[in-house]
Amino acid sequence: MGLGVVFPGQGSQRVGMLAEAAAEFASVKDAFTEASDALGYDLWTLVSNGPEDQLSLTEFTQPAILTA
Repeated sequence: MGLGVVFPGQGSQRVGMLAEAAAEFASVKDAFTEASDALGYDLWTLVSNGPEDQLSLTEFTQPAILTA
């Protein structure tokens, strides 16, 4: 049997989407810290606290989905 992997696409993002995972695994926050450093803005705060309308913009959604 083969292995299939499904990745979420744009539209699957929501504010607070990784709260449970981040509470369980430090590597989640670490990944967002690294992404934030590269992007020049705090991606973790955006994903955690919003605002939702900013997170839904492609320029913010794509880095959030990739990092997640």
